Amino acid sequence: MSDRIDFMIIGAQKAGTTALFEHLGEEQGVALSAVKEVHFFDDDAIDWENPDYSRYHSQFPPADGNLRGEATPIYSYWPNALERIGAYNPQVRLILILRDPVERAWSHWKMEFSRGAETQPFSWCVRQGRQRLFVAEPWGHHREFSYVERGFYGEQVERLFQLFPREQVLMLTADALRRKPAATIASVRSFLGLEVGPAAQPRESHVGRDMDYGAPLSEADRAWLRSIYARDDARLQALTGISFASPPPISQSAPVTLG
Repeated sequence: MSDRIDFMIIGAQKAGTTALFEHLGEEQGVALSAVKEVHFFDDDAIDWENPDYSRYHSQFPPADGNLRGEATPIYSYWPNALERIGAYNPQVRLILILRDPVERAWSHWKMEFSRGAETQPFSWCVRQGRQRLFVAEPWGHHREFSYVERGFYGEQVERLFQLFPREQVLMLTADALRRKPAATIASVRSFLGLEVGPAAQPRESHVGRDMDYGAPLSEADRAWLRSIYARDDARLQALTGISFASPPPISQSAPVTLG
C-alpha cells in the first residue's frame, strides 16, 4: 500500500492541529497535503461503495519515500469517517490531539461567532442550541454548531480503538504541545519513525482575533459543561489516562502514547 497516505491528524478541532501540522511541515522526510484540511473522508457525497481516491491523492506530492500526511480534525468526530479511513489504509498512523473540552467549546464558538456562522450567545448554544443538531443531516451532527458534541472524547476514542490497533494511535494534548513542544514533537517523530531533529520551539496558530464576544466564558457555563462531560471524561481516562476534569498541572502535561 505504498501509494496510500501514511498518517493523519484526525482531531480535535481547536486543539492545536494547525500548530502540529506546521511543526510537521518543517520535518525532514515528511510531505504534507497541499492544504491543511483535505476533508475527504468526511465527504458524504462520495460513493463510498466504490470510492475514487485519485482526488484525494491529488492533494499530495507523488510517493517518493517521504511520509505523506494530512490534518483534517473533523475526522475523529464525523460519522463513518474513521471507518472509511480504515477501509482506505488499515495500517495508517493516526494522531489525536485533545484540549480541555470546555475551553475547546468556547474557542469553537468564538470562531463561528467571529465569522458570522453563529449569532446566538454561547450560554444558549451549549444548552438549548444543542437541539439544532437533531434537525441536521446527518442526524445528531453539525459542522458548525457542534460545540459540545465534539468534546465527547471518550466516546470518540472508544470507537477509534475498536477500529485501529492502539499502537497505530498517538494521543497528545494541546497543553503539552504548547508548554513542552520539544518533548511533544519528539514523541511525534518517534511515533512516525522520523529522525531526531532540532528541539521544536513554541508556536501559536489561529490565535483568535480581537472582537467583542458579549461576555467572557462564565463560571456558570463552565460548571454546566463540566457536568455534561463528567461521565465521558471518566471513560477517556479509563481508555487513555488523560482527564480534563480539572486543569492538569504542568508536570502532567507530557504527551501520552498508547501501545
